Order: sequence, then structure tokens, then C-alpha cells
Amino acid sequence: MKDFINWYTDHQYENGKVPCVVDFRGPDPVPENDSHGEMIYLIREYFNFTKDTVFLRSKNINVLKTVEYIESLINQRSTDHFKFGNDSVRAYYGLVPESISHEGYSAKPMHSYWDDFFVMKGLKDAAEIQKILGEKESYERIRKIRDTFKENLYSSLQQAMKTRKINYLPGCVELGDFDATSTTIALTPCNELNNLPKPQVYNTFDKYFEFFKNRRDGKLDWVNYTPYENRLIGSFIILDQPERAHELIEFFLNDQRPQGWNHWAEVVWKDMRTPRYIGDMPHTWVGSDFINAIRTMFIYENEYDQSLVLASALYQDWIDTPLGMSVENLPTYYGEISYSIKKDNNKYLFSITGKAKLPANGIKIKNFNGSKLPVKVTVNGIESKDFTKNEIAVSIIPAKVVISY
Repeated sequence: MKDFINWYTDHQYENGKVPCVVDFRGPDPVPENDSHGEMIYLIREYFNFTKDTVFLRSKNINVLKTVEYIESLINQRSTDHFKFGNDSVRAYYGLVPESISHEGYSAKPMHSYWDDFFVMKGLKDAAEIQKILGEKESYERIRKIRDTFKENLYSSLQQAMKTRKINYLPGCVELGDFDATSTTIALTPCNELNNLPKPQVYNTFDKYFEFFKNRRDGKLDWVNYTPYENRLIGSFIILDQPERAHELIEFFLNDQRPQGWNHWAEVVWKDMRTPRYIGDMPHTWVGSDFINAIRTMFIYENEYDQSLVLASALYQDWIDTPLGMSVENLPTYYGEISYSIKKDNNKYLFSITGKAKLPANGIKIKNFNGSKLPVKVTVNGIESKDFTKNEIAVSIIPAKVVISY
């Protein structure tokens, strides 16, 4: 990844623009406004797992240039025309301009919230990078840009939903379109669940799941779909709906074509012999979405309450075997974690080891046993009251957790 970051940042434009594509011709000039936040996220993510402060500092010039370019984009939609226009015009205020980064808008560029959520992620990570590096002046400047953009982004969402009379999060300002496959990035990797309007965020994924079931069960006619939908597996895990995640996993794995190739193309046709566009094959963004979603089943970092979440969507029959299950040396932002789970009559033995330095609020074990309320929990032999029917808190490692039902 380090080599890739070095190579890609070498193709950044002087004005800070991050190209959407680099190929044998060099950086592609087509404006796609997701790439800027994505590059900052990539640099921060590399640091999260390596703690390579020297490399992070060497790339801070790229981060700062990118923020300047993002700011120039935001300024284009921060004029009085947008600030004092009617509801539909005000919905554009403070966003980045329209682009075709979302391929559904390739025929006509739109003000895509896909772009804006990646901008939000980029600004958050850029501010944190300054904090890590002790760059107080840069941190304060970027923090103000971040906070203003956040306010305008959520105001825009409310205006767009009001104008279009919809009860879900739209894909873009202009259309008020339903596009959960795009909206899902707001949950992961952009970590905005706590800020998203309720109940609209839940309505969005409920609406998708109903569509998914009807398509799967033959209750509606369909021609094709994009396996980008893989990323919704992770959304349902973040939303504490693991059963839905499992249904998506089963469907998408069974719909790999050809079976046995262990991949997805960019487009899947209902009739597999349809001689039409399938895009890249294998499609690595789709593949990475699946890998990230499966990682989330086992472990993920919760940005908002500074905790490390374990066992958020494990299959119960993985656990309820004579030997139980275990995972070893899972990389996290805080170091490597290993854990094992074994059933013992009406108890579960959950052992956690590793060299991780736990975040402020420690570990949260998701209650994998059908969300039943445990009757008793002990951590290293000491009874704990820090649990609910949804999760069990652990503040020490190594830890031997006994969960009784």
C-alpha cells in the first residue's frame, strides 16, 4: 500500500486535485469529486494500521493540497445565489459541484451525496492527521472547514428530502433518487451513522432489503444489478441487523459467475448468457467491499464511542460446534487481536488475547446469541454489570469472559 500511495500521490495535480484514474496516459482530468476525500482516507488508513508517523508527515503536503482543492470546490456552491435561493436551490449550498464519479450519473453530472460523504470523510481524516502530527494551525483551519461542511451537508439532505417529499436518504440533490448502494458509504467507511437523520437512514436500508428480498424471491422482474451491493452487507452489520447481512452474503456468493471463480463482475445479468456489458472482471472494488464487510463480521472500529467491536455478525452455528471457533492476529487500528468462543452448556467462554492498546471505551462484544439478555457475565473471574442484551463491555486484555444465559 505504501508503494501505491507514493505512486498515486505523484500524479496529484498542482492545484491539489486528485485524479479519478491514472493509466498509461497519466492522470485523467475528468472531474470526479469523490477521489479527493478517498485519497486522504487512504493515507490515514495506512497510518491507522502501521503507525508510521514519518510516512504520514511526508504525505501531509498532499493532504493539505487536497484540502485546499476541496475548499475551492465548496466555494463554488457557497455563493449568495445558493445561500438565499428557494428550497431546491438552497439544497446545493456548501456542497461540492456535480460530477460523474457515481456512474449512474455518467449521462448527466449530478450533485451526488456519494461525493459529499467522501469529502466529509476526507476532511475528518485530514483534521485528525494534523492533530497526530501536532500541526495546530492546520488542524484549526481544517476543523472549521470540516464543521461548516458537515452543517451544510446535513442541511442539504433535509432540504432535498423536503423538496422531493421522500422519507429516505437520496442519492443526489437533483433527483431525490433511492440509491442505498451509494448511501451505504455514509455508514462505512465514512462513519456518519450517528449524524444521519433518523428515521430516514433506517427507512433507506429497510427499503433496500425489501427490494432485495423481492428480487431474490422472484417477486419482481429484473434485468441486471451491480454487485456493488456487496457493500450493504457491512451496512446491516453496522445497523445491528446481522441476519439481514447473512441473507445478502448467501445470495451474492451463490450468484458469482462463473461459480468457482471466486469473484464478481461489475454487472450481473439475470440471464447469464446475455451478450451485454459486464464491466471489469473481476471487479476489485466489489471484491474489496466484500472483504471489508466480512472483516466487519469479526471486528471493526467504532469511531464514535472509541471502541473495538467484536463478533458483530457471526453465524451461530460457527460457535455452537464442539470446538467452537477462533480467529487469530486480526489487525486493527489499535494492534492485533485474537479471540475464541466456545459453548459450554448454557454458557459461552469468550477469550480475548493480543498486543492491542485498547481505545478509550475498550472492547464491545456483540451479543451473538440471538440478542438474549445474559443472566450473568464475568470478566477474568469478576462479575460484571456492564452489559445489555445487545453488547458486553470489556475494558481489559487479555480477558476471559464467561457469558451465562
